[in-house]
Amino acid sequence: MTISRPIRIGVQIAPQHARYELIRDVAAELEQMGADILFNWDHFFPLSGERDGLHFESWSMLAALAEQTSSVELGSLVNCNSYRNPNLQADMARTIDHISAKGGVGRFIFGTGAGWFERDYDEYGYEFGTPGTRIAALARDLPIIRDRWTKLNPAPTRQIPILIGGGGEKKTLRIVAEHADIWHSFSDAATLERKLGILAQHGEAVGRDTSEIEVSTEVRTISHEDADDLVGLGATLFTIGLSGPSYDLEKVRDWLAWRDEQNAPRASAE
Repeated sequence: MTISRPIRIGVQIAPQHARYELIRDVAAELEQMGADILFNWDHFFPLSGERDGLHFESWSMLAALAEQTSSVELGSLVNCNSYRNPNLQADMARTIDHISAKGGVGRFIFGTGAGWFERDYDEYGYEFGTPGTRIAALARDLPIIRDRWTKLNPAPTRQIPILIGGGGEKKTLRIVAEHADIWHSFSDAATLERKLGILAQHGEAVGRDTSEIEVSTEVRTISHEDADDLVGLGATLFTIGLSGPSYDLEKVRDWLAWRDEQNAPRASAE
């Protein structure tokens, strides 16, 4: 099965080195500019710059952004599965789904991963474990999260999309094949082509057509030409990372123009 999707642009507003008032204003401007998705990240300390600089918590911010916005989707890129038990994660996701439902349908994307930033674990009292134990916990918890969504009252407004980040070929891509609506990685064209083949093999093993899964990547330093190659392999969601103390939106404007050029032939063909 081949699924035709529009090209989308996400913007990750890193919740570091800036006051919340600025983050709120940047989110409003990005929605007005036409960004498709607003992401933050689920950490407790900055990942770059001043080690103990300004920083805010992910889920609280997402709830506020859900109330403030009306059209853009939003989520974490990505939630750390280790920091909250799965039933609580499900309930938090369902609640933000409802907060964001200005037209009856929510806009929350449940982005999640196994976790990796050791300082978060050490200072907040979580067991760091190993990559293997953290990935195993993610595999264990996703079915619990999905099951809890069927029990909550009120139920989610829609089937909440699950975005899974990571490119581990033996374990992570198996989890992606089983549970993800969106798969996020950092692959160049050659790597993406290989990993998509492996993902398809995992899909066959679990009885899933992995063409159903939207392919997501980050812009970082790639050119429009590089992105064109990724689109040719099936990538449709491209995310730009912005960080405080100031959030330069020029790169976003450039990539939104590229998105619109990409989508114009698709729209005319329909």
